[in-house]
Amino acid sequence: MSLDPAPNLQSYSPTSSGRSSPALRAPRRTVEDALYKKDRSYRRYASGIERALSLFDTAQQEWADYISFLGRLLKAIQAHPADIPIIPHSSTVATRLAQCLSPTLPSGVHQKALEVYSYIFSVIGKDALSRDLYLYFPGLASVLSFASLSVRPLFLTLLEKYILTLDGHALRPALKAIILSLLPGLEEETSEDFERMVQALDKLREAVSISAEANEESKSEGGASHYWQCFFLAVITNPSRRQGALAFLVRRLPKLGMRSNPGFVSPEKASASENLSIEAESTISPEPGLLIRCFAAGLSDPQILIQRGFLDLLVSHIPLDSPVLQNRINQDDLERLVAAAAGVVSRRDMSLNRRLWTWFLGPDPLASSDGNDPLASPTQDMKNAAVDVSAYHAAYFSRYGLRSLTRSTMKMIHQPSVLPADRARPFRICLSLMDRWEVGGLIVPEIFLPALQSVQTYSETASKEQLDEVMKSASVFFDGVESGLIWGKIVELVTSGLETDASNHDEAIRKLRLAKFVLTRFNVREEEMLIHHMPLAALSLLVTLHKMASKSVKNKTLTEDSATIAYEIVDSLVQSIPERALSGQEAIKIGSSPSKVLNLKGDSIIGKINDFYVESHGSLDFSDPPFKAQALGQLSLRESSALYAISLRSESSRGMAEVCARNLSTLIYKVQDLAALDDVDVLSVFHQALSANSSSNPETLVPFPNLLAITSVLSALQSSNTASPYLSAAQAADLIHPLVASIWHYLSPFMPKYHVEALRCLWQLHLITASDRHVEAAITTLMTCPGKSLLENGQAKMVEAGRCFAVLWTHTMHEQSLQTEKRSTTITRRFSGISAASANYPSTGFQSVLTRPLFLLLDALSDEGTELFALVKSWLQDLPTLNKVFEVLANHLQALQSLKHKDALTPAIPGSSQKASASLDDSKESLYYMRHLLNILRWSSNHTWLTLAEEPAPQTDDPADSEKTNLQEWIVRISMRALSVNNGTASRKKPHIEELYQTSISVIHQVYQSPFAGPLKDLELEVPLMSQLKLSSPSVQSLLLEALLAALKLRLLTPTQPPNSQTHQRKQSRDTAGATPRLSLIMERPVNEEPQTPAVPPPPQLVDCLRAGFASQSSRPVLDDWVKFLAEVLPLFADTIFQNLIPLVECFCSQINLVFEQLRRAFNQPLADSQVSPESTLISLMNGLEQILAKAHDRLVMQESRVVTTRSPEQPQGFFGNMVSGVFSSETNQPRTPTANSRLTVLLCFQDTVRICFSIWSWGGYGSNDGRQDPTSLASFGYTSLRMRNRARRILEHLFPTEALECLETLVVLWGQSSGEDFKATSVMSLLNVLNGSKPKHTIPAIFNAVYSRTNPNALDPMRMSTLTSDLVDTDLVAFLVDYTKSLEDDAMDEIWPDCMIFLRDVLANPLPHRQILPNLLEFTAVLGHKVDNTNFGEQRKMRRDLGDLFARLLTAVFTTRSMGFLQDPSQIAAVDKASSTTNGGNNLKRSSDVVSILISIMPNLQLILVENDRVANAATVISTNIIGPAFRSKTFPENVSKTILDLLYQITRVAQTSKSWKKDVADAFNDSRFFSSPLPLIQSSWLPILAQWTLTDKDRLPELLSRISPPTTAGIMFGVGATSARLEADRKTQLTLRRISLLILAALDDTFTPTLPLLSEKLVELLAATPASSPSSATRAELFMLLRTLVLKTSAAHLAPLWPIINAELSAALSSLLPDADNRDTYSNAGVIQACKLLDTLVVLAPDDFQLHEWLFIADTIDAVYKPAPWHPTSLADEIAEALSSAETPTLRSAHLNAAAALGPSMSASRTLSLDPLLEAVRIGEEGADVRVLKRSELVVRVLRPFLGGLGMVAFEATYGMGEVDWEGVVGGLLRDLCEE
Repeated sequence: MSLDPAPNLQSYSPTSSGRSSPALRAPRRTVEDALYKKDRSYRRYASGIERALSLFDTAQQEWADYISFLGRLLKAIQAHPADIPIIPHSSTVATRLAQCLSPTLPSGVHQKALEVYSYIFSVIGKDALSRDLYLYFPGLASVLSFASLSVRPLFLTLLEKYILTLDGHALRPALKAIILSLLPGLEEETSEDFERMVQALDKLREAVSISAEANEESKSEGGASHYWQCFFLAVITNPSRRQGALAFLVRRLPKLGMRSNPGFVSPEKASASENLSIEAESTISPEPGLLIRCFAAGLSDPQILIQRGFLDLLVSHIPLDSPVLQNRINQDDLERLVAAAAGVVSRRDMSLNRRLWTWFLGPDPLASSDGNDPLASPTQDMKNAAVDVSAYHAAYFSRYGLRSLTRSTMKMIHQPSVLPADRARPFRICLSLMDRWEVGGLIVPEIFLPALQSVQTYSETASKEQLDEVMKSASVFFDGVESGLIWGKIVELVTSGLETDASNHDEAIRKLRLAKFVLTRFNVREEEMLIHHMPLAALSLLVTLHKMASKSVKNKTLTEDSATIAYEIVDSLVQSIPERALSGQEAIKIGSSPSKVLNLKGDSIIGKINDFYVESHGSLDFSDPPFKAQALGQLSLRESSALYAISLRSESSRGMAEVCARNLSTLIYKVQDLAALDDVDVLSVFHQALSANSSSNPETLVPFPNLLAITSVLSALQSSNTASPYLSAAQAADLIHPLVASIWHYLSPFMPKYHVEALRCLWQLHLITASDRHVEAAITTLMTCPGKSLLENGQAKMVEAGRCFAVLWTHTMHEQSLQTEKRSTTITRRFSGISAASANYPSTGFQSVLTRPLFLLLDALSDEGTELFALVKSWLQDLPTLNKVFEVLANHLQALQSLKHKDALTPAIPGSSQKASASLDDSKESLYYMRHLLNILRWSSNHTWLTLAEEPAPQTDDPADSEKTNLQEWIVRISMRALSVNNGTASRKKPHIEELYQTSISVIHQVYQSPFAGPLKDLELEVPLMSQLKLSSPSVQSLLLEALLAALKLRLLTPTQPPNSQTHQRKQSRDTAGATPRLSLIMERPVNEEPQTPAVPPPPQLVDCLRAGFASQSSRPVLDDWVKFLAEVLPLFADTIFQNLIPLVECFCSQINLVFEQLRRAFNQPLADSQVSPESTLISLMNGLEQILAKAHDRLVMQESRVVTTRSPEQPQGFFGNMVSGVFSSETNQPRTPTANSRLTVLLCFQDTVRICFSIWSWGGYGSNDGRQDPTSLASFGYTSLRMRNRARRILEHLFPTEALECLETLVVLWGQSSGEDFKATSVMSLLNVLNGSKPKHTIPAIFNAVYSRTNPNALDPMRMSTLTSDLVDTDLVAFLVDYTKSLEDDAMDEIWPDCMIFLRDVLANPLPHRQILPNLLEFTAVLGHKVDNTNFGEQRKMRRDLGDLFARLLTAVFTTRSMGFLQDPSQIAAVDKASSTTNGGNNLKRSSDVVSILISIMPNLQLILVENDRVANAATVISTNIIGPAFRSKTFPENVSKTILDLLYQITRVAQTSKSWKKDVADAFNDSRFFSSPLPLIQSSWLPILAQWTLTDKDRLPELLSRISPPTTAGIMFGVGATSARLEADRKTQLTLRRISLLILAALDDTFTPTLPLLSEKLVELLAATPASSPSSATRAELFMLLRTLVLKTSAAHLAPLWPIINAELSAALSSLLPDADNRDTYSNAGVIQACKLLDTLVVLAPDDFQLHEWLFIADTIDAVYKPAPWHPTSLADEIAEALSSAETPTLRSAHLNAAAALGPSMSASRTLSLDPLLEAVRIGEEGADVRVLKRSELVVRVLRPFLGGLGMVAFEATYGMGEVDWEGVVGGLLRDLCEE
């Protein structure tokens, strides 16, 4: 409102006018005076008018009937006596005349009605017309909006002659209505009556104007101020009449801006120009805010012509520098106007934008002679003598409009709306504003960051689709902003966020997150940004981080969250900067050297960058960047290296060391020139970091992130410039040895967290020192353990080194295999600072690092009995990559000159050795390698021989060796070559030669004892061996004889083919895919072969020993030996294994759980010292568990094969056969056999194993809640979790083929225990889809068997029956079946379709046992139909028809096998609703018993399932007949009707619109008298859409309801109990019918029942004539007012026009009944009066255009509602009644009224909301929920109606002034509450 309100502002609501009693106008009480009633001529005159009026009560069929009625009425009025200037029955006459001016009637009727009006006005005279204006003018007010050309002159003549000549005080209350009535005539400026209309408005202004002399004491009422205020209100509230208002404003609005010289406006001139003209002053007095809101409404109009006109008015009449805008209104109003003007740019219309720029930027300046222009821009070039036009415009806008536009835009940005359009609007506006730099260049810097902050905040709550819509607009805006501004703001944001005080932590986090959001979501990769701005931002961030990190070391100023985000930002910047931006070829800076630049301190760097962005706005067009490319590179390198050094030294920032190292490494590669690193002694930093921990505590490890950081930076230093490495070879060697030693500790199997990363570090170090092989030397040194004096301690260290080497070997082979198989994409993603791409593994590169350590490890095989020997032996026996070990040996053996002899299998001739070997004797090396080969073969396993038999021999470059052989043949040949080494007589005297011969022969002997040595007989080795015997010494001959014997035996045997790789795996994980369900997991034996049962059982202590061994922590290192021992002793148990199975399996499962938790914690928590390797331990335990289960299942199969089957499924079941759950349902009448007990034991163990394997398999995937993983160890985590998951999956793949049904049921139990959104449910489905043994064609029949086992076990083959050991019911299984089928690919339907059809037909053949699952099977059938629709296999038409038949039969079976009576029981519905729905299992109860919910999910796809419309209609009929109808006709209706039933009904109305069954059910429910007892939320959310569908398909509903209403009658009224009962019954029926009509109209679309409006209007008129004594009586008034409220809500203005006379008359009568001496008090009950007030409240809130013409009758709709005129008296009906009621109040009642007014006051707001409902609610709360309608009339008036009527005018004005939106939800909700209220 205004800054200086008038002194006569109304406080709130006057309690008294000062008079002792209100002086009401005579027509509001009685028109006919007693004097006239005694006059006979008057009575005759009144009787004639009454007879004429009675003609209107008969239905008017044609327009001629109206003209005839008007002629009779005019003739009756013309018969008035000359001395009687009054009109009898004036209110009725005015109503009938208003009805004759309906827009639906022709212009002839309008002309005749205006003729009657004119004659009446001439009869009653000016004074009476002033008094009766409220009667006659409402009918005339809307004429111009529809008048024809012939009617307009008549109307204007009537207006000019009678209305405009009235006194100003008489016109004042109706001024706004009169203005609105004239505005339609101004819409066409070319019409003949246009000037006459303008003159009429001028006359009106003159009539209501107050002369200055008459009102010297109050300027607020001077001139035509009241006229202009009402005119502005009319423009604000009535959009349809703005075109005419605009035409008048263009001609008559005074100019409010006074500028004599556009080029020069001094402050003195501005202040002097505030002296506006009287006419201009009147437009802003007393409330200048209405002028602003008038223009804001016009600028926001949807019509572009109106927007253009108001912009023209702004430019010409109210310039931006107008004193009215700058001084006379408050800042909020100016912001409102500027925001409305700026909003026109969203129309993207050049004509609008051009006018907006003119208003924002002002007129062009005039040349100033003296040059003293106070608006000169600060950036203006002072050398230019002429005025810079653009600079002037920018300064003009900056002075007058910038602040307002900025604040209004900020308000728009910060609005809490969740709609994407509202969020995107500020960006679109700002983007258009940037078309003119004078505007955009000034406002964008202010709103840039807040705008982006709003998007970031919105992204946290909005959906992806909503965010994408906003991001489109935000991105376009972002791309339009200058890059200098963007990066200046980013630099400011990040530096200020880091420098924020620690106490303001949230603010710092907010800034940093915003910066990260901008860099992530917006385009910051333009060339200029990458080359110039991004390096500056990165440098400033590095400097700030360096400064804050230095402080944080001392006083912890940098929090961990802030540091994390800041390091992520700088990391993204550094990685994005191109190399040319940091290492340009130009000089660093003119006149400066690199050393001078490097001398700059951090604060100086920040200062230069800030000056560039603040003073030069980051523009490269006006200034050079603060640093050249080389300088940027050097400074960034210096700051990054310093930050890196701090991160290595600081314990608190160890997590950031990796990021700092990555940044420094990147900068090293991009800068190349490393001079800046001289400031930081990198080498000493490395040594300090490596020695810091060992010096303080030798047992403390260097943190692995630090090692990773050192490795990456060292690699960058050495490889960035290969020609000149940063460190010398000696320096690198000194550093690599301690670095490898530190990394070596993290290869311990006890710490699996960083295995992969440690491996990559070693290989990266090897790459930079490959020629010197420092890494191999360091590892070799570590394995030899130098300096250890104590043998025991040294041996322990050797064992530890052996374990570390085993880990190194395993991961190296794994990485190499990934590259070989071209699957590097799974690991090239950067898990840590060492990327997989950087650790290049050549195809044979592992030998350059692992060869010497491998030979050291193989040396341990010679020291039998040591711990290291046991470790190496065990490692080699189970090594998957054993072929690589042989490859290393083979490469070395092939390289020896002594073994180059080709004819190894030919008998050697003495002295025939090659001459070349004489020059170089490497026979000792041959002996060394052959010893290793012999040791490996001596301690071989089955896996070793399999490797030798399958792996190919190494290839050589010699073409003679091109023949492909396997390893075992190659070993034989190389051994024979060794026998030919130095076989001269002199050489034999050397002792090592003899030993070489012995070793070679032993190797041959070992190979020939291999189980797969059969193919070697083709070598005919016995021939050369016998030749060798002749030349051998005695010591060699004995060995040769053994080898010869083995070769000869081989000749006599058939060779055994090694199993292929597909069927043979490691001993602990055999693949049994393809085996029958009852086959063993362990061994493949002939069908009839059975192992011999040991005669003596094992000792009972054996099981305890096994359990203790596997549970003991001390046995963890040798757990593989325990597993081997277990495999050997299991056959000893024989059948007693079943007695000991459960304890053993329980022990294994508990230990697996324990170790698995340790493994999970190892990756979730910081590194902890552990003495057990959880990874290898877990594998060993799972191997042992698999061994036990395999052996137990073997015994079970053998035991069952010996038992004679005596099952008889056909045997009739007893009562307990259906109640008791046994192992086999068909054997419930027989005692459980030992075989059954054994099977139960095995299956229970299978279930435990499936559960534990599933928990392991679901680790690390599917959104599991394992906590946040350490990003440094993600690669190792990925490797370990994948290995564990694969191991668990292999066990499951072995279990499923053997006991598919039991394993599947276990998974179903796990699925049922998970919640719907839990990752466990997803994991179960995913597991079933990846297991080889659980393909859909196997899983679906297994589920069917499980269902049959529980519903109809007699129909199932006993071998396919479930043992029922899982806690499952049939509904659980079918619910799982539905979800599993949904998870399948559509193509899988081809496999499962026949089984599904057979199952469904079987169920339908005997549906009774399956009655509980039939609803779920409906859903299953629907899923099948949906998936089949997406495929094209088979005969589609036949399949769809069959499926439709099955669905129809299932639907019928659902209702025939179970009663739907539960739907009528509210308690049953509540019980189902209360059932646990937190898990899938809990949902199954609801899914099985709640048929309705299942049908709701099916109904949208019903057409897809049934295809044909007839079937769909039949299905809808079945559902409606069995569910909807019984529910609606139940005795408990409507309590038994839940939302789900109504949702189902709504789906039916959409799918089967033509079905008659649901229409009948809806009609029955709607016509039920209990319908309105339904809960309000249910009616609003469910019933209204159903009724809307009903009205769309059945148009006769409303006429049928109207036909039930009988007109009130007083004929035959009798007195007594019978008459009262009959009247009450009639009232009740009529009230219910009216409520139904109201609800039906409310539910339907707008204007649905327009054709029925005449009939509805006729019924309204009939019922409004009811009296308290008629039948139906006036008790129906409340329902009639509700119906009128409904019509106002759902009917457009054009169709509502004929009803306004009825509404005005009835509303006036109802409100007048509140007066103390009203004659019609009995006609309107409390309920009727309350509903009348609610109708008025609704009209005021909605403010329909036509109602505004009548609003002044009821409330003060002008400025008088707030600024009372000095001699004020109430003029509106509400004010008159409030005034009259206040004078009758007692002190007690007055205090109650003040309390009610206080309750009303705070609820008022700018939005348009109902004001009566809060008052009623306050009274209801005060009366403890009592019905307000039963209060005494006096109490109701005082507590509710009096405050409401007294404050309604003020509330309406405040809502208009606030320009708020209508609260449609509140209005409709209030009406619904009233309709449903009893």
